[in-house]
Amino acid sequence: MRIQLPDPTAIQKIFSERTGVVFDNPVTGLTIDSRLVQPGDLYIALKGEHVDGHQFISDAQKKGAVACLVRKQEASIDNLQQIVVDDPLNTIGDIAHYWRKQFDIPVIGITGTNGKTSTKELLKHIFQHEYTVHATEGNFNTSISLPLTLLLLNETHTISVLEMGASAPGDIAYLARVANPTHGLITNIAPAHLEGFGSVDNIVQEKRELYHSLKNGISFVNKSDIYISTFHNEGISVTFGFTPDCDFSADIYHEKNDGITLIINSMEIQTFSQNMSFAKNVLSAAAVAITMGVSWETFQNQIQTFTPPEGRCTLKQFNNVTFIDDTYNANLESTLAAIDYLKSFNNSGQQYFIFGDMFELGEETISAHRKIGEKCMQKKLDGVFTVGAETKTTDNTLNSGMLHKHFSSKKDCISSVGALIKPGDVVLVKGSRGMEMETIIKGLIG
Repeated sequence: MRIQLPDPTAIQKIFSERTGVVFDNPVTGLTIDSRLVQPGDLYIALKGEHVDGHQFISDAQKKGAVACLVRKQEASIDNLQQIVVDDPLNTIGDIAHYWRKQFDIPVIGITGTNGKTSTKELLKHIFQHEYTVHATEGNFNTSISLPLTLLLLNETHTISVLEMGASAPGDIAYLARVANPTHGLITNIAPAHLEGFGSVDNIVQEKRELYHSLKNGISFVNKSDIYISTFHNEGISVTFGFTPDCDFSADIYHEKNDGITLIINSMEIQTFSQNMSFAKNVLSAAAVAITMGVSWETFQNQIQTFTPPEGRCTLKQFNNVTFIDDTYNANLESTLAAIDYLKSFNNSGQQYFIFGDMFELGEETISAHRKIGEKCMQKKLDGVFTVGAETKTTDNTLNSGMLHKHFSSKKDCISSVGALIKPGDVVLVKGSRGMEMETIIKGLIG
């Protein structure tokens, strides 16, 4: 990731105040990737699990870096300012925190197991009608990328929408300290990243750190989530859910042609989608946007013109075959929801599911992949095709009365399924990010 500083002079002043170091040469950009360095950049050398950024200081210098933020100085490199700190990541987080404090605007933090990016993009689109929006780009939601996102704030922005991801204990508390949100939303909580957290209880404790940071702010609370509904928050709470005892209470109506319609506080909101996960995102977005002054009319208009982010249940048509591209990532809950979405289509052909491994589930890996197989049988899908190592469990769960096959490679899957699908069919493709299941869609369409 690389950013161009919106106000280099002001940010350099904060850098000097926080570190006691003055740059020898003006710094106009920041990057954590030596391959992205441009002349005038500060290169931040981070030590990762597999790669140590200090190995690439020379490369950064050759590309035009004027300074490097390092944990240890490279004695073999001359004519480059090397600023030694205890932890370059914490240093950038500290500078980003003080930069953010200069802006007296609403800052909305969003976390949750599923729907973070989609809800963030939805709110960004809704707020664009009335605000100048600063928001997380893509999924730059980590302890590394969120500080750089904050440093892109400038005086033209009137609201900020920040996605906060967590893969290990302490991540959300750290991001909340850096970003200092005024509002917070936890979309939902479910088993995910279990290799990093160990249990759902640990995930619950991690996510609620966002609300703990909002003692003087507003927490948007999902009353339909079995975990979030039990939270006690010290600040103001605005509740939403599919139960009557909420500030934003919703009923669901499945229209024949126009997808799901929500009745939220007596207001009829068309989602223009058959996807229940998207409808849930719409409800949470309504709680946030309406509370912050967006009119219901504007809200509905913005929902109508919204396009979901790539790879998150986006629909693609080719030769009258509908592909549901839900390839961005996968865990148990999101995959079960995607299967429900597949079954909501009133298509003339078959309904197929191409499924890749779900990662980071720890001890739940086998049972989670088995549950997906059970769901496929319960929903009576017309065919299930699996790729990877863990999805062998899913394939073994399916009975002989269902068309199913496990493939050792995506190439074989593309060849076999490509010969099977016909006009009128709907094909759901899903798997964890590391499986790169979008290549299967490209192969089938290509």
